[in-house]
Amino acid sequence: MKAGRFIAVGALFAASASCFAAGADLGQAVKQPTNWTAISMFVAFVIGTLFITKWAARRTRSAADFYTAGGGITGFQNGLAIAGDFMSAASFLGISAAVYTNGYDGLIYSIGFLVGWPIITFLMAERLRNLGRFTFADVAAYRFKQAPIRAFASSGTLVVVAFYLIAQMVGAGQLIKLLFGLEYWIAVVIVGALMMVYVLFGGMTATTWVQIIKACLLLAGASFMAFMVLWQFHFSPEALFAKAVEVHEKKASIMGPGNFIKDPISAISFGIALMFGTAGLPHILMRFFTVPNAKEARKSVFWATTWIGYFYILTFIIGFGAIVLVSTNPVFKDAAGKLLGGSNMAAVHLASAVGGNVFLGFISAVAFATILAVVAGLTLAGASAVSHDLYATVFKHGKASSASELFVSRITTVVLGIIAVVLGIVFEKQNIAFMVSLAFAVAASANFPVLFMSVLWRGCTTRGAAIGGFLGLFSAVLLTVLSKAVWVDVFHYASAPFPYASPALFSMTIGFAGIWVFSLTDKSARARIDRAGFEAQSVRSETGIGAVEGASH
Repeated sequence: MKAGRFIAVGALFAASASCFAAGADLGQAVKQPTNWTAISMFVAFVIGTLFITKWAARRTRSAADFYTAGGGITGFQNGLAIAGDFMSAASFLGISAAVYTNGYDGLIYSIGFLVGWPIITFLMAERLRNLGRFTFADVAAYRFKQAPIRAFASSGTLVVVAFYLIAQMVGAGQLIKLLFGLEYWIAVVIVGALMMVYVLFGGMTATTWVQIIKACLLLAGASFMAFMVLWQFHFSPEALFAKAVEVHEKKASIMGPGNFIKDPISAISFGIALMFGTAGLPHILMRFFTVPNAKEARKSVFWATTWIGYFYILTFIIGFGAIVLVSTNPVFKDAAGKLLGGSNMAAVHLASAVGGNVFLGFISAVAFATILAVVAGLTLAGASAVSHDLYATVFKHGKASSASELFVSRITTVVLGIIAVVLGIVFEKQNIAFMVSLAFAVAASANFPVLFMSVLWRGCTTRGAAIGGFLGLFSAVLLTVLSKAVWVDVFHYASAPFPYASPALFSMTIGFAGIWVFSLTDKSARARIDRAGFEAQSVRSETGIGAVEGASH
């Protein structure tokens, strides 16, 4: 088993890399006594999902099976899997932490995430399924010259995947360090190794079912937590909010805006990143190719939106519950009066407060499973960008065999896994919160404009899409580096050249403007071909005529 040896080498390499982890300690989780309940539940989850992977491996014989589970996932199943993919550790731990710290203002996260879904429902889902096969680049490059668009699409995908992966890996390490009593690097290596096993052998089928199981567990756990919080206040949200105002250090200000983002431009920019970034996340867009037809794609989004909306309501209750039940309990604080593990652990501590050690173990294992499932989905998206968009289409000009494409996918999975483990260890003591927002900002500034304009604007050309897409990509990364989150908090300069919390308002505008200007000024022969292909693309995107249904697509 060559893949097994690759994983072992990756683990050893990552372990040695831990010696070089550096950076200022920003108050991450401290190692706690081993939580055997959490470990036993985590082991049970891992064993169950490894059996799923073994089952899926027998069904993964072609590139279509590996990338899209052969197009055989139903709309309801795919909706749960999308919800599982989207409800990451940032959603569960991060939103409840934002509410715990800032009260009502923490809702800006969940609202921003949620309002992106109608865009996907009405503008993207059906067109994606009708035009694409494996990746969103199939859709963006449908009528354009393949090499430039796929080079851009794979670059945008890999940047989004890289920053998302680092954040998830560090989150996993800190969670396990706090709850399981393991060393940080061991936790990161475990996540990396398991993720590689899921993706290498099970492909999209295994990843889908891991995400479905995780979504069900997370929804059940969050529902129980919210129920127990409201039960203590006789199911009166008003009583819960009144008590939270009474005990919170910010008092009544937690029921109004302004605690989280201070100025209007930052608020608008941050909201744009969350809203339009959702419609440009490659691992989410990839899921629309796992269903047999456009009708099931629409059904997927309906169910995903339902589950995600319900979940975000729960995180709001969980955040206020943590204000009341966790912040007032000295058991959950260190000698300095700070919350153990930082505010990101508020939901986990609340699990202990409402359900004791057994439920704490359950939520710990579910949070870890959440990270594991999201990491597997991200890795699959990154592997498909390299093998399908770059290797098969750009380098082999569409003549690569399914077997060779599958081989490149698996090699890329191992490489991405090793990179994720090493970067997760290197970034252990850095503030990595900005990486998630950067991933959304890049998706909103690069992937979404190209996808939107290529499908809906006749005048869009290869030159415009490629140059505009790269402009959006570079400007999003550059402005984030120049913002306070990186320039001050990471590089420790006195002030940031870019004064706002998110670059999306500016970088997305640059991306759209670049596509428009460079398409309008494109008088080449290729531009005439691009524009002439719009009619055929439009008919297929709207009707599905020419799209192959079922497992063979």
